Amino acid sequence: MARVARPPVIAVMGHIDHGKSSLLDYIRKANIVAGEAGGITQHVAAYIAHHADRPVTFLDTPGHEAFKALRARGAAAADIAILVVAADEGVMPQTLDALAAIREAGIPFVVAITKIDKNNADIERTKLSLVEHEIYLEGLGGDIAYSPISSKSGAGIPDLLDLVLLSADLAELTADPDASAEGFVLEATQDPKRGASATLIVKDGTLTKDGFVVAGDAFAPIRFIEDFTGARVETVGPSEPARISGFNKLPTAGSLFTIAKNKKEAEARAAANATATAVTPEHERAAEGITELPLVVKTDVAGSIDAIVHEIAKIHVDRAAIRIVASSVGSVSENDVKIAHASGATIIAFNTGTDAIARELSERDAVTVLSFSIIYELSEQVTKLLKARVPSIEVEQEQGRAKVLKPFSSAAKKQVVGARHISGVLARGARVKIMRGDTEVARGSIGNLQQARADVSEIKVEGDFGIEVETREPLVYADEIVAFALATV
Repeated sequence: MARVARPPVIAVMGHIDHGKSSLLDYIRKANIVAGEAGGITQHVAAYIAHHADRPVTFLDTPGHEAFKALRARGAAAADIAILVVAADEGVMPQTLDALAAIREAGIPFVVAITKIDKNNADIERTKLSLVEHEIYLEGLGGDIAYSPISSKSGAGIPDLLDLVLLSADLAELTADPDASAEGFVLEATQDPKRGASATLIVKDGTLTKDGFVVAGDAFAPIRFIEDFTGARVETVGPSEPARISGFNKLPTAGSLFTIAKNKKEAEARAAANATATAVTPEHERAAEGITELPLVVKTDVAGSIDAIVHEIAKIHVDRAAIRIVASSVGSVSENDVKIAHASGATIIAFNTGTDAIARELSERDAVTVLSFSIIYELSEQVTKLLKARVPSIEVEQEQGRAKVLKPFSSAAKKQVVGARHISGVLARGARVKIMRGDTEVARGSIGNLQQARADVSEIKVEGDFGIEVETREPLVYADEIVAFALATV
């Protein structure tokens, strides 16, 4: 069958306090048909809204963790992004992070200027703030569409959705409904009743109740399909979210999925995907003299693990690195504490609690459990922990340098020469190294210094002087005497 137009998949991105959730909540309440809206009883990772009688899929997952994971796998999680910027604050560092992710993914975006009903909102100032950061809006030297909006009154949101649909039309998004389904894992959770479950976004083809879903090294039989309202359906088409349960293990958020005809094919494909995953030997870091900060990561949903890994991957500290010993979904358990205790790790709990037994065991074994609900605070704390792990080392700091002009006398342990000051300060008692060209030939210390035949404590100005160096190596013309001190860093 020929390819046909498909609905757009939209990611809402931007600074954490600039109204992403409020915008999504308004769209969900105002643009989902009554029957569907009534079926949503809890947080969902994705949902379909309708605008101008056209379906639009919105991704609603904190920070949109799968977004960056998918870039590494050569796919885009979303077709179009909405970059939110608050009218009372303008562009913030996280706005630029989101913009970098959008541009790296190579997808079009529109700007939503939010919170326009706040007393200190200034739309014109916000627009200038965007332009200052090379986000060139329509009418201000660029072609990026924007809409000032209020998530309280709904003002401007229909215009924003019009812009989204226009961008979708320009992108000419298509799919083959008759093809086998493929797409990506948006979010994965460990359901107490259904086991490992995942929210999928179908990007091409149609998902039916045949075969197995294979996502990375995880697979699941398609026994039933749930739509975003939790209702069981027979099929899910292009750009639509679907919920599948019964995976043999928790799939990774951001994994691409395909359909296998039977269990044998699913197992083989999952095994091949697992083999293709590169693993860096832990001993390589030790061999390089890098101190590690081991972490055990616990989160509310699998997607959050990817978000945390991505954030802490940005942390760079010389001679120290982060190693994630274990990561899983759910509350901190007794087993997590045992793993942390055995490996000397700190437990990072993101949007999840700690079991009573685990809490008692962590106190007994002095295992640190740190809880967070904001990923940037988590990143800041991990940075502090990592810096605290850096071992202090001694480095040589050059103090002064002189060139040997003429050797005067040479004894078993002392060399007396005439020299010329090049730079810095050479002080009596200072440690020195003798450089012959680019090669260090000896080390020693300064025994005495003379200038104009008078003993001096240091040489720090241009001119010739006499120097006694306590070293066994005879000094020759053009050798350089480099005075240095050891400093701890």
